[in-house]
Amino acid sequence: MTNENIFVIIPAYNEGRVIRQTILSLGYAYQIVVVDDASTDDTRSQLQDLPIYYLRHPINLGQGAALQTGMDFVYQMKGEIAVHFDADGQHNPADIPRFIQKLQEDPLDIVIGSRFLRNEDTQRVPFLKRFILKTATVINGLLTGLWLTDAHNGFRVMNRQALERLQLRENRMAHATEILAQVRLNELRLAELDTHVVYTDYSKLKGQSWTNSFNILFDLVVSKYLR
Repeated sequence: MTNENIFVIIPAYNEGRVIRQTILSLGYAYQIVVVDDASTDDTRSQLQDLPIYYLRHPINLGQGAALQTGMDFVYQMKGEIAVHFDADGQHNPADIPRFIQKLQEDPLDIVIGSRFLRNEDTQRVPFLKRFILKTATVINGLLTGLWLTDAHNGFRVMNRQALERLQLRENRMAHATEILAQVRLNELRLAELDTHVVYTDYSKLKGQSWTNSFNILFDLVVSKYLR
């Protein structure tokens, strides 16, 4: 498989301060798809001279919708592997080859990053965020039946079968749990792999607040029981 068949999907909303550096850090080793979720800052102008695929939502729909747009595009482009990669610089491009190797050798349909498989990675997670993520892990387990170590890690690598089967309806942050529910529903083969996450002042500012965790839980309950 050549790198032409590997697509990195980067959802972006008002990431003009960092999006260019995030893309440059990937070194053009893969096909890059940026899904601009109706940014109102200079995100688009930061990307105009870069050799990437640029998709844009006319209105803000949320990260889940941006990922689904990216996955649909990669599937239509006949991509064999898709990578979910955050725009804020938290993820390490050097992890991508390790994840692809695990995906292909085990074999698996999707590999999800975890900050809680190695002690050195766990210690880098701010204490309050660690508590929220561990709580969310229990909620995820109860709702999906999949008991993972990291509830909302945005770094994922998947094959073409997963691209076809995953169809997200949760537009916003509850999509992370919906992905797990669909993995189980579609009997996709999943594993976790340790990943290094960098917490900058910018990424902490952009990250999920503890109050928004309740909004995510509400979305999940509505999705599971009231639709």
